[in-house]
Amino acid sequence: MSAIRLLVLGAVRQHGRAHGYQVRNDLEYWGAHEWSNAKPGSIYHALKQMAKQGLLRAHDLAPSTAGGPPRTEYEVTAAGDAEFFSLLRAALSQPDRKTDELSAGLGFLVDLPRADAVALLRERVRALAEWRATVTEYYAPDGGPEVFGHIGEIMNMWVHSADSGAAWTRGLIERIEGGAYVFAGEGDPFVGVLPDGAANPYAAGERGRPGRAGRDAEGDDGPGGG
Repeated sequence: MSAIRLLVLGAVRQHGRAHGYQVRNDLEYWGAHEWSNAKPGSIYHALKQMAKQGLLRAHDLAPSTAGGPPRTEYEVTAAGDAEFFSLLRAALSQPDRKTDELSAGLGFLVDLPRADAVALLRERVRALAEWRATVTEYYAPDGGPEVFGHIGEIMNMWVHSADSGAAWTRGLIERIEGGAYVFAGEGDPFVGVLPDGAANPYAAGERGRPGRAGRDAEGDDGPGGG
């Protein structure tokens, strides 16, 4: 799975209906362009592809007053909603996912009921422990990783990564069970999106420079107006 699908579906869901620039602006506000493949071209491409796949519904609007191309707004379909939750559950529960997928999942953690989030994270801990037990049976003799020469440090690193990942996940579970955050069905959760027209201090801009937020807000919705 690519993190971009989860990120784009989740960003559109938070708005109800959103155009490409809003999605891009939100993801840059979260820093997703630094820790995932959520670059402008990837975002606009994902929107158009998922619209073709029936996961998003596209609404063509009139051209902007600034003279830009017609703007397209997207909303998540029932199929897109099912896909979003499938990707979200996999990102949170399966430890073999890439870090950007887990990061995207954490961004939408509170879209789940609290008990569901805890259950998925507990599954993550269980899978990490199972993987560790299998690996250490063969690659972690009593003599330490150096028994295999410096190559042993590869598996040693992965075992330590599993241990730290499990410890972090248990800490998150403890915080959630202790009442942290507002989950689905509990009230209005925190939503980290920018108000319409607000400048984004973290916008990537051209060649990674800040400063596009004001330029695009009126009408430039990316390649082809999407």
